[in-house]
Amino acid sequence: MKLNDIRDNEGARHRRMRIGRGIGSGKGKTGGRGQKGQKSRSGVAVKGFEGGQMPLHMRLPKRGFNNPFGKDYAQVNLGMIQKFIDAGKLDASGVIDHETLQAAGLARGGKDGVRLLAKGELTTKASFKVAGASKGAVAQVEKLGGKVETTAPAKADKADAE
Repeated sequence: MKLNDIRDNEGARHRRMRIGRGIGSGKGKTGGRGQKGQKSRSGVAVKGFEGGQMPLHMRLPKRGFNNPFGKDYAQVNLGMIQKFIDAGKLDASGVIDHETLQAAGLARGGKDGVRLLAKGELTTKASFKVAGASKGAVAQVEKLGGKVETTAPAKADKADAE
């Protein structure tokens, strides 16, 4: 094989059709748009138009609510943390925070931090610095002698607000 022999595979590159360039081109006069009508004119976009029938996107019910003040936490279970500690992917001697959990591949996403949940069993003493934690998770960590420090402001109870 020589450099001057190298060619693309047949049909790998396709020249665009130049429309509206005379009858002989096969795409002249109407330019492949058929005859007359709205779609033959320029500047027409009839996406989603169903001939006067109510379009599908308007027939379907609206559903849900997007809370503009909602927080996005990465949820991490204690059982998974224990699994990663046993596998040697997490070091329990230091403080476990969002960065260490992300580096280990446990906390995906969560632009507002990590929330610790009590699913699974934690058997190693560890200290955490997270945005939030469930009561069960805090109890389980403190039972082993560890501690949980939360950085997110605590939610005020309804009784306190009144």
